[in-house]
Amino acid sequence: MDSFPDLRTNLGDYVDHLVSFLDTTLEGFFDFIFFVSSRTINFLDDSLVAMPWWIFILIIFLLGWYFKSTFSGVLYGFFIFLIGTFGLWEDMMTTIAIILTAVIICLLIGIPIGIWMAFSKGFSNVMRPLLDAMQTMPSFVYLIPAIFFFGLGNVSAIFATLIYALPPVIRLTELAIRKVDKEVIESAQSFGSSRGQMLRKVQLPQALPTIMAGVNQTTMMALAMVVIASMVGAQGLGEQVLVSINRIDIALGFEAGISIVFLAIIIDRITNGIAAKFQKGVN
Repeated sequence: MDSFPDLRTNLGDYVDHLVSFLDTTLEGFFDFIFFVSSRTINFLDDSLVAMPWWIFILIIFLLGWYFKSTFSGVLYGFFIFLIGTFGLWEDMMTTIAIILTAVIICLLIGIPIGIWMAFSKGFSNVMRPLLDAMQTMPSFVYLIPAIFFFGLGNVSAIFATLIYALPPVIRLTELAIRKVDKEVIESAQSFGSSRGQMLRKVQLPQALPTIMAGVNQTTMMALAMVVIASMVGAQGLGEQVLVSINRIDIALGFEAGISIVFLAIIIDRITNGIAAKFQKGVN
């Protein structure tokens, strides 16, 4: 039986050297990212924990009522209350803080890149294979450079989540800008609109519902990383799931798992409701 030739490309070693080079060369940059991310997470976490529980539930109810229905608002408020009865209130707040931080960073990076891709076919051709790789590579692989650059903790979780959750908002932003009605663009051009004016006043308002769909997908993918991110020291509900696995604690695993499901339902429905509102406003 013929065996495979004794050939090694050592591609992994080259990647290892590249990561080590980046860590040494851009140490100040990574320290800045760590500082900003950790401060943002801590601020959001402290603010949410300091908020009276009934005010937070009221906010969830109002969001559900405004963007969906009265029944939805009551149901979402009940879900949040139920998580509190599990003794996971502070863990839920930490999870929300991590997700909010990750989503904010994704939007600050992803929407401008999506707009750039919509205006530059060459840049789009370069970015698409990278986005494909980000979406198809196993999410556990992201944990390795996250630990290398930022150590264990919530910031590493943000970094890993960022890579996993960024592609949807980039892709849908590009798609939304490209799909704006050409007749509308031609009308704006006929009135002498510059490219910047056209983007701000015509293309972005028309594209906003699709961009909001990208925000929804990015948020859900960030939430999907909660448990995986706990393996690099992320706190919150994912950490409780990991603890339950280590202890084979069925009760804790169920409560932490169903809490993540409740958050996923609430976030998905509310963001979909926001997108639907924008869609009605455009139409």
